[in-house]
Amino acid sequence: MFRALIALLLTVSFLSSAMAQEATTPDRAETGGAQTLADIIARQNGEKVDDAFRRNETGDPDSAAAITGQLGTLGGASDPDLWRALRYGSANVTASNNSHAAGVLVQDGGMRWLLFREGPLQKYGSALLAVTLVLLLVFLLLRGRIRIDGEKTGRKITRFKAIERFGHWLLAGSFILLGITGLVSLFGRKVLIPTFGHEAFATVAMASKWVHNNVSWAFMIALVMIFVMWVIHNLPHRTDINWLLKGGGIFGKGHPPAKKFNAGQKLIFWSVIILGGSISASGLALLFPFEINMFAATFEKLNAFGIPQALGFGELREVLAPHEEMQYAQLWHAIVSFILIAIIFAHIYIGTVGMEGAYDAMGSGEVEEQWAREHHSLWVEEELAKKRAAPESASPAE
Repeated sequence: MFRALIALLLTVSFLSSAMAQEATTPDRAETGGAQTLADIIARQNGEKVDDAFRRNETGDPDSAAAITGQLGTLGGASDPDLWRALRYGSANVTASNNSHAAGVLVQDGGMRWLLFREGPLQKYGSALLAVTLVLLLVFLLLRGRIRIDGEKTGRKITRFKAIERFGHWLLAGSFILLGITGLVSLFGRKVLIPTFGHEAFATVAMASKWVHNNVSWAFMIALVMIFVMWVIHNLPHRTDINWLLKGGGIFGKGHPPAKKFNAGQKLIFWSVIILGGSISASGLALLFPFEINMFAATFEKLNAFGIPQALGFGELREVLAPHEEMQYAQLWHAIVSFILIAIIFAHIYIGTVGMEGAYDAMGSGEVEEQWAREHHSLWVEEELAKKRAAPESASPAE
């Protein structure tokens, strides 16, 4: 969990520094206006360069010269005038499509998006997953499987009801499919095309896209289900501090008292809810292009609280082209997904080979009573107290 949070902070730092420019200046304007060495040095130092002599010379489309076809900055718009107007966002562009994106003819962020996607995103994302798997393997070799310490009673106690297990497996199954198809989309060109060829990859890529887009709804439904069913059990409790201080008993003998969910499971739960919710939000923005714009509004709020400035990034840009919103949504979607996949690797490890008896909780829903007493003693006491307090069934009427 700690490693994943560090990765999140690093990626946010990288994106924030890349986005820290003057709030209302379009990116394409930053590529022009520096005519002298002094201007270039000033721009590199983050100083404002006076480019009004170019910004304002974009022609006069309303003049009579524009009708006669005369060129020049004082008459109609020449090619240089037109491209300056596009650069500085002052061109009168109309399109048959009413979408905001249809009127954007020059958008420079695509190359930055592509370079980050094919570079740091793939490099550090794959490294995070690989390191997580290696650490889990090393931990298994050093610690071994966490066994039930006491003698098994042969008695079972109901841990999760059928509806709870359904919500869990719906979330788990959809997340696995989304993870696989997402990785295919991200790494397919580098890995699958050289291995299987373009035609095979085309088929796999189209299938992955269809599965990814449609299974996403199951993931979001399951996310809501587990939140509603388990949020009350995952609120902080004073016993969580003791559990964390003792490392959950993973590194020694005996396990600290815990309620239905221990502190480690609560961290997993809130990671899934928060990160899964963020993935869902950015995924919806990608499913409905140019309809859900989150980043400009988010940057505005962050600037208002002075958070980027406090971190030394300067103000984040608050004016983004529709295409930039999609590019940031895709990158954020992938970054947070990598982090959540790494966390789920650890969750899968504990629930299968890492701990004896843990899988039964979501397998059959019934766990060995001794296992429950060792890992969730407070919850067992609560369940047994409920049974003792339940009134005996009334005898059938004679």
